[in-house]
Amino acid sequence: MKALFEKIFGSYSERELKKIAPLVDKIEDLEESTEKFSDRELKEKTSEFKKRLEKGETLDDILPEAFAVVREASSRVLGMKHFRVQLEGGIILHQGRIAEMKTGEGKTLVATLPAYLNALTGEGVHIVTVNDYLAKRDKEWMGKVYEFLGLSVGCITHDMDSEERKEAYNCDITYGTNNEFGFDYLRDNMVIYKDEMVQRKLNFAIVDEVDSILIDEARTPLIISGAGDKSTKLYYTADNFVKKLEGRKIDPNERKSDPFDREIKEEVVDFVVDEKARTVTLTEKGTKKAEGFFGLENLADPDNMEIAHHINQGLKARYLMKRDIDYVVKNGEVLIVDEFTGRLMHGRRYSDGLHQAIEAKEGLEARSESRTLATITFQNYFRMYKKLSGMTGTAKTEESEFREIYNIDVVEIPTNKPVIREDFHDSIYKNEEAKFNAAVREIKERHSTGQPILVGTISIEKSEILSKMLKKEKIPHEVLNAKHHEREAEIVAQAGRIGAVTIATNMAGRGTDIVLGGNPEYLAKAEMKKKGYDEEIISQVDSFIDTKDAEILEARKVYEKFYEKFKEETDKEHDEVVEVGGLHIIGTERHESRRIDNQLRGRAGRQGDPGSSRFYISLEDDLMRLFGSNRVQGFIGDNFPDDEPLEHKLLTKSIESAQSKVEGNNFAIRKHVLQYDDVMNKQREVIYSERRKVLEGENLRDYIMSMTKSMIDRAIDMYSQGSEFVEEWDLEGFENYLKTSFLPSGYLTKENINNMDKEEIREKLYSLSEKRYKEKEAEIGEERFREIERIVLLQVVDNKWMDHIDAMAQLKQGIGLRAYGQEDPVRAYQIEGFDMFEEMTISIQEDTVKYLYNVETPDKMERKRVAKAVSTNKENQGKQKPIVKEKKVGRNDPCPCGSGKKYKKCCGRNV
Repeated sequence: MKALFEKIFGSYSERELKKIAPLVDKIEDLEESTEKFSDRELKEKTSEFKKRLEKGETLDDILPEAFAVVREASSRVLGMKHFRVQLEGGIILHQGRIAEMKTGEGKTLVATLPAYLNALTGEGVHIVTVNDYLAKRDKEWMGKVYEFLGLSVGCITHDMDSEERKEAYNCDITYGTNNEFGFDYLRDNMVIYKDEMVQRKLNFAIVDEVDSILIDEARTPLIISGAGDKSTKLYYTADNFVKKLEGRKIDPNERKSDPFDREIKEEVVDFVVDEKARTVTLTEKGTKKAEGFFGLENLADPDNMEIAHHINQGLKARYLMKRDIDYVVKNGEVLIVDEFTGRLMHGRRYSDGLHQAIEAKEGLEARSESRTLATITFQNYFRMYKKLSGMTGTAKTEESEFREIYNIDVVEIPTNKPVIREDFHDSIYKNEEAKFNAAVREIKERHSTGQPILVGTISIEKSEILSKMLKKEKIPHEVLNAKHHEREAEIVAQAGRIGAVTIATNMAGRGTDIVLGGNPEYLAKAEMKKKGYDEEIISQVDSFIDTKDAEILEARKVYEKFYEKFKEETDKEHDEVVEVGGLHIIGTERHESRRIDNQLRGRAGRQGDPGSSRFYISLEDDLMRLFGSNRVQGFIGDNFPDDEPLEHKLLTKSIESAQSKVEGNNFAIRKHVLQYDDVMNKQREVIYSERRKVLEGENLRDYIMSMTKSMIDRAIDMYSQGSEFVEEWDLEGFENYLKTSFLPSGYLTKENINNMDKEEIREKLYSLSEKRYKEKEAEIGEERFREIERIVLLQVVDNKWMDHIDAMAQLKQGIGLRAYGQEDPVRAYQIEGFDMFEEMTISIQEDTVKYLYNVETPDKMERKRVAKAVSTNKENQGKQKPIVKEKKVGRNDPCPCGSGKKYKKCCGRNV
């Protein structure tokens, strides 16, 4: 039915593009008149547009002229003029939607149109990229257009200090990574002086590779951590225990087998690994061994929770987390490998003690667990922007998620030239060895004709296996993975040359087009680098901006000479590569996400070039093993030869259904993460807006007095025990509660308040608190006391909020078990989280009031951070050192010897 509807009325994207066609026509009609402007007249259009906006015109009113101006400026400065399809993409982005544009269609250039238009309001535009390299490259490259038109451009990178960041955010257009933007938001809500904040209000964001940032990374929240003070010895003890155990993996078919058979199998091993569910569980036999090893009566006893947790993480580290797939060890450090892009995630650490467990497994020094100071998910960060848009080559498969979570739709922009790439059917083999042998045979065959080949693998381990096989066959090749990412741009830029063979782990977000025959610009700049030219000078050599700088002018001449030399070579080579079929893509495994497969395919056949692609799959691949249909194995039978490819409709369907299963599963996980974070998000917004009031210098006196009144009201409700008669009240408890703040000792005697009713007592206490507060102000001095109010409130709020984040994390950890009692865990988390937040709010009021009425040494008081951020889970902060508090060991604390027992039951037994 849907297909028939689209045949008659066109697809959703076609209908949407039809609606904006008159706008595109208007922009193209302005081309002739805009070309006649002098450089000065073109630049003056910016201030003209700003004035028109001030007088009441809207961005939509000036869109055709503004786009025409950017188009002409780009032509003059970069020598690149936007095609019609790029103008369509620019309008879709301005409308706060996602433009799906294929690889090589110039997404970077498209962003200049909506970025310029929206920057005219003066509220700032953020262009979000997946890594620092792309942020810097795009800022320098596209920045020339904005600067030519009189706008300022900044770039945020992870090694910048606060002043540099503030300067970049105050620019009209700011480039940076999703991690940097998110962490700066969190840091801004941890500062103790307003002028330390770096970001402005979140106005308009254009997210490059939007599917990677808003979907793939949405499961991982951003976390800023402070130092913890727990001992790490128990991680080594737990690892010593788990490495001696014997276990087994659950076969995916086993779930359907007789539970009795499974129990028998489990009785003979110590633990069971379920790769599909990503869990490792001790069996009864393993539990008994653990109790013997740690000297416990019952591992499940709440007193032994700490030991049980360390054993679980030790099992995961040793039997689930794989070196060179999930992480690598480099310079004595465990670095996580991003499963979607294959890049190393410097400074990112697994949470909940898993990172320390891996460090113990690898024989490295385990760093102490950190404490969460601030956290947010990408979903909630990006939903705070007034307008959000994005671009990617592959978003249509996830359109329902974009609509549901972010309320934005996806519009497919047609390619400038038709795609003529040939996508061959998958070649499916019984086992991995046969699959790799077949892939190497095809590489050898195509390499002999000179056709360039890009081979995609899903892990470092697999790329190295393939590399060894190619070396054996004496096929020269380059390897691009997280271990060799330093040469990334160089390798990708030349991957389209005659005879080039490039092995790459996930090509997602690489950001550099593969040009058939090689990239002459890159080759010319590389040659200049060899000749000793400075990076800053090299970045100016291909700019069309007028300059009187002799050094730049001389460098441009040198560049021109090199460029012409290499252009001649690459043009000739381009024709040769086209002759042999263009770039050929080989995928050595299907990724669990169809988008990643499409991104790999999309590297070939750009801008109308020929190209081809084929995926090699084995039934031993994780996707097929864990999610493939059991019927496939039965359909093939044991006697089918290993080295023959299998071809059947059932197999193709099975692969697609496995990918759909995983995608559906991952969407459910992201939605689940968001449901929990939405609870925290509402609370975070309340706390952060309270902090901002304090920082922005609002008069807090009335606010503090209202806190005091709330405290008095609460005390009356608590200690009157529902009675109107004072003689029935718990006066001792009442007095003790208020004595910590403003109430003088012995004030609330029966004689004092005997003839008063409840309301009279309330009013008497209100006026007493007001009187005592005024006395404190007079004693310290009003101006100084205003600052002390800020000092106290900031410290109390920050301390309580950190404790609350920890408490909410613990609540979330245990809440899943409620499902067994037929209770909805998310609903329970919402209700209990709200109750905990209410308790925290009351606690903030009580502590603030108590401290302010009892200030004794005002001269020594100053604003200070309650904890120093020592790391984030995405980028390394490097220079900052953790604060380690000297802490006395409590009798119920874990023993510092690392046994995992309570101190009173171990080394503290005789103390």
